[in-house]
Amino acid sequence: MKTLKIDTPSCRSVIYCGRGAFEERAPLLKGQQLFVVTDSNVNALYSDLILNTFGQVPVYVLPAGERSKNLTKLKEILTAMLTAGVTRSCTVVAFGGGVVGDIAGLAAALYMRGVRLVQIPTTLLAQVDSSVGGKTAVDFGGVKNAVGTFYQPGEVIVDPRFLSTLPIREIKCGLGEIVKYGALNGAILDRLTACSDIFDLSFLEGITYDCIAHKARVVEADERDEGGARATLNVGHTTGHAFELYYKRLSHGQFVLIGMYYELYLAQRSGCCEGAYADVLRDLIARVLGRVPAPVDAAEAAARARYDKKNEQNTRVTMIVPVGRGQTQKLTLPVARYCALIGECAAAIKEKAK
Repeated sequence: MKTLKIDTPSCRSVIYCGRGAFEERAPLLKGQQLFVVTDSNVNALYSDLILNTFGQVPVYVLPAGERSKNLTKLKEILTAMLTAGVTRSCTVVAFGGGVVGDIAGLAAALYMRGVRLVQIPTTLLAQVDSSVGGKTAVDFGGVKNAVGTFYQPGEVIVDPRFLSTLPIREIKCGLGEIVKYGALNGAILDRLTACSDIFDLSFLEGITYDCIAHKARVVEADERDEGGARATLNVGHTTGHAFELYYKRLSHGQFVLIGMYYELYLAQRSGCCEGAYADVLRDLIARVLGRVPAPVDAAEAAARARYDKKNEQNTRVTMIVPVGRGQTQKLTLPVARYCALIGECAAAIKEKAK
């Protein structure tokens, strides 16, 4: 097990990462006032583990899936906390994937102006990315993560023991964020390109720490996404979120890869990305997804990107795009130009598939 610390103005987070982290750290929470948030999928697999580890504590079970990440469910969690008699000395334990971590983190931030938060991520995506850094949110008005705050967990327990029960969809989801880190970090990119089987769990265990370490440095430099450093973590997310809100059929990480593929095309057409480097990333994307979709209404789906939080006005779309090994750049396009290029990329994908 390895330990990482993230020191920010608001909090010091300690991340315990590696096999055995859960057995070593989670039992230390027993005896405290706890409120556990999980989802129906995780609860079906680990309800006995939750009971045996934490004892008879209140557990709120969220219906699994992104559709549960809304204000109604947030209110239900807060109501359950109040009904359970939770005080300010309570620790909220987010035991699950990214949706659980986001909504439980927001509940912890809001309840009595903030109670302690511990993240125990059980999906690959949550382990490599969303459990670390303090972003909490729910979706609102058809916009992903529209209502939220920054609230750092006191502790994150990342144990690969939970990966063995994940379906392939969830592994692909996590790989979406891992490939993103490859676009940001040359050493991670080298590990990905050199690996013959990026779906191998032992490989994923090792690279998870590297991704967390990269994000830890970024969060320390720019905790509240104000200085530009943290914006780099949005590679693939602008278009990925737009497609995700429109289609809702694939996982978040798969949409990140789709978004990255399309944004690489936009970056090249805008003259800011090296062709050979783009090909390396496209090859990794293909290794995860197999085939990038090219729907006829791609431009219509992409139009939702005008509501992305990075935009200063909804007439232009701002993306963070890879331009070279370990390098990114902000790319801003008028909405009409952005949608036209997305449609052009979809047409090129279709033509190549013939």
